[in-house]
Amino acid sequence: MRRIISLRPFARSAIHFSPPQTLAFTFLIFILGGTVLLKLPIATTEPISWMDAWFTATSATTVTGLIVVDTGITYTLFGEMVIMFLMQSGGLGLMTFSILILMMLRKKIGLRQRILTQQSLNLNQTSIGGLVRLVKRLFIFSISIEAIAFGILCIKWIPEFGILGIKYSLFHSISAFNNAGFSLWENNLINYVGDPLVNIVITALFITGGLGFTVLADVWDKRRFHKLSLHSKLMLVGTLIINVSALLALFFLEYGNPETIGNFSFVDKLWGSYFQAVTPRTAGFNTLDIAEMTTPSILLMMLLMFIGAGSGSTGSGIKVTTFVVMILATISFLRGKSETTAFNRAIKPHTIVRALSIMMISILLIFVAIFILTITEDAPFLVIAFEVISAFGTVGLSMGITPDLTFLGKIVIIVMMFIGRIGPLTIAFVFARQKSLSIRYPEEDIFTG
Repeated sequence: MRRIISLRPFARSAIHFSPPQTLAFTFLIFILGGTVLLKLPIATTEPISWMDAWFTATSATTVTGLIVVDTGITYTLFGEMVIMFLMQSGGLGLMTFSILILMMLRKKIGLRQRILTQQSLNLNQTSIGGLVRLVKRLFIFSISIEAIAFGILCIKWIPEFGILGIKYSLFHSISAFNNAGFSLWENNLINYVGDPLVNIVITALFITGGLGFTVLADVWDKRRFHKLSLHSKLMLVGTLIINVSALLALFFLEYGNPETIGNFSFVDKLWGSYFQAVTPRTAGFNTLDIAEMTTPSILLMMLLMFIGAGSGSTGSGIKVTTFVVMILATISFLRGKSETTAFNRAIKPHTIVRALSIMMISILLIFVAIFILTITEDAPFLVIAFEVISAFGTVGLSMGITPDLTFLGKIVIIVMMFIGRIGPLTIAFVFARQKSLSIRYPEEDIFTG
């Protein structure tokens, strides 16, 4: 008599990852693959350690831009191509590429892939049904804007560098749009502090990439400000106010500083202030020496890095809308209002609680990282704090401490870059076990403030 073995018990016991866990695991796989590729002899001009390869792969995949070795000198063309691929995939979202591959293979895109893409791009407000269409538009727009920027930069850099100008243009176009901040020059873009074309093209790329794909799609479809969604309105107005305020503040704070813009002409002072005002929003490029900026300017840039870019964008940080919602909620409380409103629309209490959770988790993570680095690193507190916030916001700006980090210090920064790109709430959900309770407890007030 033939025995029939049922496989159902094994199927039931199979490990099923939640969307946040799958997203985190996918990023880890990409980082691991990038580490192995960057460690290959054909990827570098001289041998590098596994730690340096891991750090670079993490920085590229999380589109941060912090470096422990000089990118243009240490890596060969193959290594630079690996970094470009990691920046592109990390910036647009790893799940975006998986959906594009399935579409090219004419495969059906299931609910799980759609949810993972929603988590990857932080598009929680986008319907599952319209997600695939948004991904297609996202990809076409991204490639188109990078191609246009590549062509414009070629006009600038081919006459200046010859055939190498093509590589420089392509690398910096991808790096800028994906808010990565990687540069092939040791001093980043300091040589172009007063160059209008480079300033406009590079900033246009990372500002566009940092607005968020839902905002870009909304603007393209609606064309009128009053027809935009509340998210798009808050994102656009918030970005404008933050950028203009930062520009004016840095212009006056650095006006007399001879190590930054003090000796520049008035026009170059404006260019330098403008670029450095918008780049902390997770871009990572710099046209001024960060280490030589005044302490008030450094503190302002730390705030800008903490705020970051928009939801569903190539940037990180707590996000502009999170910051704006917390400001609006605080104003509503001080005015004694029962609800928080903006543009004649009420903001849901759940959104406010979510924003508060993001901010609190982010502050706690940053505090822990700074605390550890004050023990492991021999550097001033301000330099350490700047490095940690830059890593969390996946910005990539540094005051020069990155190459000198200890082994443990590099691990801490790697973890912060990873958390910053995945998102603090996503990381919390990776370990959390959510339970829906039907029990309601009696309310009781507590003293606060």
